[in-house]
Amino acid sequence: MDQNSLNDICVRQLSLSGVRDGETLAVLSRGDERGDFANAFLFAAQELGANTFHMRLPNSREASGAWAVGESGLAGNDVAVEALKQSDMLIDLTFLLFSKEQFAIQAADTRILTVVEPAPLLARLMPTRELRERVEVGAELLAKARTMRITSPGGTDVTYQLGVYPTMSEYGYTDTPGRWDHWPAAFVFTGGADDGVDGTIVLSPGDVLLPFNTYVQTPVTITIEHGFITDIRGGLDAELLSSYIASFNDPRGYGMSHVGWGLDERAHWHGLTQFPGGMGMELRSFYGNVMFSIGPNNELGGPNDTPCHFDIPMRGCSLYLDDEQIVRDGDITVPEMRPLDRR
Repeated sequence: MDQNSLNDICVRQLSLSGVRDGETLAVLSRGDERGDFANAFLFAAQELGANTFHMRLPNSREASGAWAVGESGLAGNDVAVEALKQSDMLIDLTFLLFSKEQFAIQAADTRILTVVEPAPLLARLMPTRELRERVEVGAELLAKARTMRITSPGGTDVTYQLGVYPTMSEYGYTDTPGRWDHWPAAFVFTGGADDGVDGTIVLSPGDVLLPFNTYVQTPVTITIEHGFITDIRGGLDAELLSSYIASFNDPRGYGMSHVGWGLDERAHWHGLTQFPGGMGMELRSFYGNVMFSIGPNNELGGPNDTPCHFDIPMRGCSLYLDDEQIVRDGDITVPEMRPLDRR
């Protein structure tokens, strides 16, 4: 995408996020990554009358990648964190999620938007107010529920005990002080009780393993007891999943994290082949997908801050909240959560 087009979509994004005259917007980047994004957001902020600055961190000394979650590059840099806390909005081009520094910045009422996906995807999945309304309907239903059950034709049957952790919504922009979001996104989620997830999840061919950014080739059977994975069986995909978790040498890596469903009918399931350099946000947002996560739950206020993290979107599942069916075989059943042309 050329710089002028990128500038334009960033103006649209910041307008949705309520950036206005007199606000201060900070842009956080790392090394030489996403310099074109940083320039576009600086331009957009000025167009909307905001004060703006760019904080550029050095590259990590370790080639840990974005999925060594919780490592922000800001640890111990109190001056930098304090500067970011003074801004009204922070554009995070580094992936601060799960870090203590992000929590501190949010606690200062700074709203944060993470932007790490390829520019053409940002443009195609530009957030809308209508999509936000549908996501918020889902969040309201999820916040009231006390159990979530997920089933699939492949053999999944797992139950989450809810009510311990808050419900979170992602709709791709943020105009609320202290709120985080991710562009693009259309997802609603919460976490099960630390010892309150039990059952079996069977990954079917075509489901997705993030951060591997690969599609499952053969079934993987995962047994969960009292909130922790106790067994992973199957072929090569099961072996890779098992060995990756084991490589962290952290038993908390087997803990069950957040769970929810996607709501963006514009998202493509083949997105990993189209944008192999992204982080899979299109798959998380895919309409009617059910996604569960393994590892840290500290973004929900939980105690697990392991750096070992998996997000696993699945197609064709059914999902029930307190026995009310919300997703049926990969399709949303609640009219208010469906696009207007599908009601």
